[in-house]
Parts: sequence; C-alpha cells; structure tokens
Amino acid sequence: MQLIARTRTGDTAVIRLNPLDNVLIARQALPEGLSLEAEAITVRQPIPSGHKVATRRVEQGQPLRRYGQIIGFASQPIEAGDHVHVHNVEMGDFARDYAFGVDAHTLPGSEAVFQGIVRADGRVATRNYVGILTSVNCSATVARAVADHFRRDIHPEALAAFPNIDGVVALTHGAGCAVDPGGEALGLLRRTLGGYAVHPNFAAVLIIGLGCETNQIESLLETQGLEASDQLRAFTIQGIGGTSKTIASGIEQVKALLPKANQVQREPVSARHLIVGLQCGGSDGYSGITANPALGNAVDRLVAAGGTAILSETPEIYGAEHLLTRRAVSREVGEKLIARIHWWEDYCRRMNAELNNNPSAGNKAGGLTTILEKSLGAVAKAGSSNLVEVYQYAEAVRAKGLVFMDTPGYDPVSATGQVAGGANLIAFTTGRGSAYGCAPAPSIKLATNNRVFEHQEEDMDVNCGGIAEGSTTIEERGAYIFEQMLRIASGERSKSEQHGYGQNEFVPWQIGAVT
Repeated sequence: MQLIARTRTGDTAVIRLNPLDNVLIARQALPEGLSLEAEAITVRQPIPSGHKVATRRVEQGQPLRRYGQIIGFASQPIEAGDHVHVHNVEMGDFARDYAFGVDAHTLPGSEAVFQGIVRADGRVATRNYVGILTSVNCSATVARAVADHFRRDIHPEALAAFPNIDGVVALTHGAGCAVDPGGEALGLLRRTLGGYAVHPNFAAVLIIGLGCETNQIESLLETQGLEASDQLRAFTIQGIGGTSKTIASGIEQVKALLPKANQVQREPVSARHLIVGLQCGGSDGYSGITANPALGNAVDRLVAAGGTAILSETPEIYGAEHLLTRRAVSREVGEKLIARIHWWEDYCRRMNAELNNNPSAGNKAGGLTTILEKSLGAVAKAGSSNLVEVYQYAEAVRAKGLVFMDTPGYDPVSATGQVAGGANLIAFTTGRGSAYGCAPAPSIKLATNNRVFEHQEEDMDVNCGGIAEGSTTIEERGAYIFEQMLRIASGERSKSEQHGYGQNEFVPWQIGAVT
C-alpha cells in the first residue's frame, strides 16, 4: 500500500488519504465552526492536529475508513464534521482477504555502497564495539563496572590509543534464573544472547555469569553452537572468586582485546550487507502519512540494492496483515505470518488482555484511535517490496529483501530481537519524540512532524514533517533516508549515539513463568 498524502483544492487544513475514506486528518488544530468547503462540511467541535474529522454521517456499528481500510466502527452515531476519536470509535471483527501473493512483483535492481568493516570471516559490520553480555541478572553490576572503566565520558584515556573502537558496552538484563531449564523462555533468552555474541558489530565479547544460575554459560554456548575462544571469553563471579576480583579480571581481559579490535579499517562494500530493523514508537496521527511511508520508500531502495529490512512488532500489524500477505512470495510465507497473528490472539486470551490495549496513551493523544489504525500506518514502513520470509523472535535472518520477525510492539524488546537476528542498523520513526538507541547497532530517528523535530531536534536525525505540509514528498524523503542509512552505516554517528543511548535499551523478551 503506497500512501500519498493529498489535500483537496482550497482546504489546506486537512488531508484526505483515499477516496473511500470517511475521515480526514487535521493538518493543524481545527476550531469549531471552521468550514471545509471542498468537503462541504463544518467542524462541529475543536479537533487537535493529527486527529480525525468525519466527512459524512456514520451510523452506529458502521465502519470508519482511513487509507481506504477499516480502522474501527462507530460506537455511536457520528455526524459530518464531528471529531472521530476514542469516545466514538470501537473495535470490531471483520473479514480480511489475505489473497496470498496476488500483489507480489519484481522490483528493478540498483547499486549502492557504504563504508563497512569486513570481518575475517566475511561478515560486514557498521560499528566496532567490544561487548559484555551477562548470563543472568546477578552479574549485571559486575558487567556494568567493567564497561564503565572504558567510558570515554568518564575515563577518556582508557580508549585514547584505540580510535577505531566505538566503545565497550555492557548489555545486561533481568532474567536467567528461576525458569524452566528446558522451557521456551530460557530458549528465547539464549537465542537472543547467542545472536548478540556473534553480531558482526562486536569485535570481541565477554560473557559474565554468577555461577549457579539456571542459564549456565556452558549450556548457553552449546545450545547456540558457540565455543569459547580468545574473542569470545566466558567466566563467572563464583569461579573468579568475588565481585572485585571479577571486575578486575574483566577489565584486564578487555584491555587484552583492544589492540586486535582496533586493527580494522572501513572499505567500500555493497548495500546488500545492510540489515535494517524497522521500528516506530511514540506514533501519532502523522506517522502513517509522513515518516512511515517515507521509510517504506527507503526500504524499497534498500531492497532494490540487495539489502534486507526487518519489519516487526506483530501486535502493530494486527488488522493490516492482509496488506503483507498479498505481497508474500509464496502461500507458505503468508501463512507463517498469519500463524503468528493467531499466536498473539491466543496469547492475549491466556493473559486476559487484548491487542487493542495498544495504542498507548501517547499514541491516542497524537490522534490514533485503535490498533487497526495504528497498524495500517505501521505497515507503511515496509514499502512495496515482496515479503520473502517470516522469522521467530531473535532468529538469525538469512534472507535478502523484506522479512518479518515476530516481536512484541514494545520498542526495546522488538529492536533487541532484530539486532539478535543480525540487524546492523535501526530506523526508528516517532511522532511523540521517543528517545532510543540500540548498541551495538546505530539507530536513526525519523520525526513524523515539524513540531517534534523542532522541539526535540537534539534527538532527531531526519524530519519528515514537510510531507504533511506539502513542502517535500515521500519520494524525496525516502531518497534522503536511504542516503542517511548509508552514511550512518559508514560511521557517521547518529543523534542517539552522540547521547550515549544503547546499553539500557537491551531488553530480551520474557514470556515464561518465573518460579
């Protein structure tokens, strides 16, 4: 679904997205009594920027449409000119035509390059970190202490002789014990840690444990097909003999790794080595009009150049999954996606929850009403490329092109799975001003509107707000975003990197019982 924001002649205050829509999007705050002459309606209540106004009467129970798709149903009669939002819109069941593969097509290829770091085994990195992982929460404090010794803002001398190293980061978590040793939850954690342990953006990795935890390091390595080596070192607090000794040992081991880790140089490589995780957080009514479709345009350019994009956040494609199954390269791929949707429906029933608890309060304040509306805007990040594969959380991504990874909608958890799967860059759209980073992969932040970009410019890398105002286009911003991807992948630091984001945002998905 390629989205093009359009306004009717003479009405600069609103945006119509599709001829089938019975709502318009407010480009600016609309006062009560404002006449929208092209639509022959008068605004009946004040409507905030990014929110919706009805174009005609909608009876109770009848569908409301945006992008030409159903975003919910009227919970009460709605008059032309009414504010359409959570007070008069509700969820409801409706049939979706999955039409597996009917819109699959071939995009023309192209060439693009960036300055990457080629590892000895041929893998390509966008950054060059030394990583410290933990098997269990109990070793988090020790891991942080080791990494803090090499922080450039605290100890600038520690890495002064190693300019080719981006930093030493500790990625800690709150799990690793009191779970079923053969269960899905521990398996998911191990898959996540295993993906980070072999991520090309790490020149070397330390894994620090306590010693008595359920997630034994030996079993972690064995289940993930890994072996300890000079570049993958593992030890425990109990094995070393206490906290201070373990911190000292960790610091010395990192020091021993630095000279070799510093011996890298960037060289021109094909964009087919880029794996970009797609995220949207703090979404608003403009997300599906500006930044998301612009990112989708950049994704099409990336895929045409042979690269890979990972769409995720399964609860945030709910109600729009049929737009992806139509582009699946096979029925099998499309059905794998629907199987994940059904898993989430069952999961929510078991947890006495519902998928429509998303959008969040901030999403609703920004103009989004139901998960259906949010999802339709979210899938715009996927552009128009074919869906070539569907992956489980933190599973290694091998396919080239647009793929889907099953993750929660919560951004830190979702992006953690993408990076574990191999993403070496994150592209993150936001309409409310999310602050986020994801070491060891750099994160590019895309603002959906001018207000957020201007108010929070220190966190935003790209402004897409001009699309809604007509001063730029989806195509122009898409080309610019793709160029930004190549520059950031080549070593230019993103805003989140400049602020030091990335360590605290490592949040593996926890789904099991803690006993």
